[in-house]
Amino acid sequence: MARDCAKHCPVSPMKNSLLVIAAILLIIQAASCQRVRVETEVEAYPTESVDLRCQFVDGGNTKLTQVSWIWEPTEGQRDNIAVFHPTYGESFPESPFSGRVRFIQGTLTSPSITITSLKMADAGRYTCEYATYPSGNEQGTTNLVMLAKPKNSASPVVVQASTSGEPVVVAQCEAADSKPAATIKWMGAVGGTENTTSKKGPDGTVTVRSDYRIVPTPEDNGKEVTCIISQRTQDKPQTFPMKLAVEYPPTVSIVGYDNNWYIGRTDAVLTCQATGNPAPTTVTWTVMSGPMPDTVQINANKLIVRKVDEAVNTTFVCEVKNRLGVSKHQVTTAVIEQRKITAGPSTAGIIGGIIGVVLFLLAIVGAVIILVRKRKQNAMNGDGPPKHKPPPPVKAGSSTEMVSGPRPCHSGLIISEGHKQRLCM
Repeated sequence: MARDCAKHCPVSPMKNSLLVIAAILLIIQAASCQRVRVETEVEAYPTESVDLRCQFVDGGNTKLTQVSWIWEPTEGQRDNIAVFHPTYGESFPESPFSGRVRFIQGTLTSPSITITSLKMADAGRYTCEYATYPSGNEQGTTNLVMLAKPKNSASPVVVQASTSGEPVVVAQCEAADSKPAATIKWMGAVGGTENTTSKKGPDGTVTVRSDYRIVPTPEDNGKEVTCIISQRTQDKPQTFPMKLAVEYPPTVSIVGYDNNWYIGRTDAVLTCQATGNPAPTTVTWTVMSGPMPDTVQINANKLIVRKVDEAVNTTFVCEVKNRLGVSKHQVTTAVIEQRKITAGPSTAGIIGGIIGVVLFLLAIVGAVIILVRKRKQNAMNGDGPPKHKPPPPVKAGSSTEMVSGPRPCHSGLIISEGHKQRLCM
């Protein structure tokens, strides 16, 4: 029944009039609210100052009696922080802003204020409220957003190579005391995972911390990962490239033995190559057969045999240490009677050069032979230059007869041509 009435019953003229009046009142109220002109939102930083603008426009016949600034840090809390009266002047009630707030001009139509020595706790809504006659109170509200730049830092964490296969934290990144909260991302080729947490401070700032985890191996030592911090107050993300610090016991190998230690050879060298983190602190050479031969000289990680003899037909051992462990490697040197002849790199280079020159010369000779054969073939086919000589040019001053050839004659007549005569037949 109600639905049928809504569809078919006409709206009375009285109801239409009431709706129009209500709309007009809403428009008037909205217009009056717009007469207090403020900024919707203002951003500021701690320790700095901020201006909160307020202006009453299009007053007309409205009488302004007083203007106040009211701070609302949270919903339901209203603190009066500044008042201006045309007769009694400026007033600053007791508040957290005492000694930090003042009027810029100190007039009813433009009661803008400045707040100095800002704190993070100063964030909130600031309402510029007029007491007017006859329309009552009119106001405009500005939202003050307090921003804080993050204190960014990052560092690798020194770890030992894993023996358990469990991931551990190898790098940390932090954006402390920022507002709004920062975001942290990681880049790296070591296949790690990240764990990010955030903690809110009493002043509204947020500290974000991120850990980067991997199962560390000796091969990961020195590899690079990058922490990237982004935050609203930064012009661009800040990056922190870091090299991982993975400690591991030393590894060692002996190089230099070429299976050609013949009797009488001089200055044969073995080198003990060791890696570790931290770097090995000691390198020790020993001989498994007993004391070190007299012809051997030790120089740090090098063992030098000044002259090869039967005494160095033995096994040499190199031992290295760091604070995480010890590692050894050994090599057995076999002394032979005569030197093995091998083609060294210089001989191979000379042979290769000779072969290259020969091939180049053969290529030139082949090209010349082909060119000569082609010319001979062209000559046999008549493609070459003409073999007869052209007639010599006529000399200046010669007779017309010579140029034109013999004159025509009739039978029985004798024709003179130069010094000769001929009989026409």
